[in-house]
Amino acid sequence: MAGSTFGTAFRVTTAGESHGPGNVVIVDGCPAGIELSEADLQVDLDRRRPGQSKIVTQRKEEDRAEILSGVFEGRTTGTPIAVLVRNEDQKSRDYADIAEKYRPGHADYTFDAKYGVRDYRGGGRSSARETVARTAAGAIAKKLIAQAFGGEVVGYVTAVGDVIATIPPEVTLAQVETLPSGEPNVVRCPDPIAAAKMVALIEKVRKDQDSIGGVAEVVARNVPAGLGEPVFDKLKADLAKALFSLPAVVGVEYGAGFSLATMRGSEANDVIVAEDGVVRTETNRHGGMLGGISSGMPIVLRAAVKPTSSLPREQRTITKSLEPTTIRTRGRHDPCLLPRFVPMAEAMVAITIADHWLRQCAQR
Repeated sequence: MAGSTFGTAFRVTTAGESHGPGNVVIVDGCPAGIELSEADLQVDLDRRRPGQSKIVTQRKEEDRAEILSGVFEGRTTGTPIAVLVRNEDQKSRDYADIAEKYRPGHADYTFDAKYGVRDYRGGGRSSARETVARTAAGAIAKKLIAQAFGGEVVGYVTAVGDVIATIPPEVTLAQVETLPSGEPNVVRCPDPIAAAKMVALIEKVRKDQDSIGGVAEVVARNVPAGLGEPVFDKLKADLAKALFSLPAVVGVEYGAGFSLATMRGSEANDVIVAEDGVVRTETNRHGGMLGGISSGMPIVLRAAVKPTSSLPREQRTITKSLEPTTIRTRGRHDPCLLPRFVPMAEAMVAITIADHWLRQCAQR
């Protein structure tokens, strides 16, 4: 399928479907000598996997990463890295009833329109199951940027429905994954009060046989100034493409985002200063990118994620023969995508930054 490769110098190609034998990713361009093990990949795969809490899909997948090539004696060799994640808990029979029906809000009709055939079992290639492969690639990218320049990518949930969090400064992975009580932060919101309200809201919509959307924020820290290409290959453009390539993303903004449209230039501009010989800005409304090139300030992005399309409640639709009918989707689906979306978004941001870092290195 065309469109399954992302990146220029750090190239990621994925293959696989929701109900096939497994999902595969090939990472080409990763430099040699980086320490890498299956355990390194497993951290983010566990954060993304289904069945991890009561507010996500209850599909039971261990999502164990198998490195097939590109690593020898615990270090990357510079050759393509292939990773396989097997599917273990498909229930394809749950989708038999919708083989001839189009799910509202899903890609069923558009895949038929494009290819004339579709894998109706969980959506096939359009399913978020595909993101398990790119999450593994993102873990490799995180290792690369951490070694290259101390880069760090952290994502978290800022809103679910009308519940909006107050985000503390310099959010850590520990705050995203664990509540102050020590319990798992199943919604991945670093505001404990808002997190509890989000969980309650997700549980309510699940009981109502419905779903709900929200917003996630991703911050990349310690990214050096100068990454990104002028005009068409701007870092901000590639980051937007990276996030929009994820299922259910309906909007992306960076820095102060759409609020800048209501400001005057004197309000929007960030004052540039020098601190200990390093160029910084006093504020970061520009979100770490100017002219599409990294400024050295933290890169801040937000993605709006729509509610899950597959619902157990009855909806009106049509069949492939254009007859009106109703549909009720069986199977196991997330009532809210946000908790599992966070590691997916981190992965795509890390992959994009790794790619632009290697492109910059090639120009020196």
